[in-house]
Amino acid sequence: MKYTSAQANKLLKKLNDEYSALLDKEQRSRDFRAAMGEDIESVRPAYDYAKTQARLEELEGALRRLKHAINRFNTTQVVDGFGITIDEMLVYIPQLTKRKSKLLEMKSRLPKERVEEQYGRQSNIIDYTYTNYDLAAVEADYEKTSDELSRAQLALDTVNQRDSFEFCE
Repeated sequence: MKYTSAQANKLLKKLNDEYSALLDKEQRSRDFRAAMGEDIESVRPAYDYAKTQARLEELEGALRRLKHAINRFNTTQVVDGFGITIDEMLVYIPQLTKRKSKLLEMKSRLPKERVEEQYGRQSNIIDYTYTNYDLAAVEADYEKTSDELSRAQLALDTVNQRDSFEFCE
């Protein structure tokens, strides 16, 4: 069956949720307590060891195959307008995000700011912090980086929604 990356990731989440729920259910039902004199069979939770293990193995196999299919798609599918693969884009976007955050902090500075505290205590000495860069250049780089980040995110969203790959459950 053909899946887009977005669909495959939804399926991956569903399989992971089912796997976690089954592990949790097994944890709560594989052993139990009963009080002295209590009818053990009346408090025994339903648990089929063989059936549970078989389903867990089935889910593990499906998860491995699906993750592999997604990884292959991510390492071979080129993102339009960028000339890089999805897996490279998944590194590039956090790099842009980090750069944008740094530039935001830098562009928010005043050219000269008074330092109120020094080493955690008040001081009679007045210190100033000066920017050692061109604020206009930083603002321009911030806008450029912000635009590039938006363009990269939209391009990745597009390829994840449009292009598909084969996966057999």
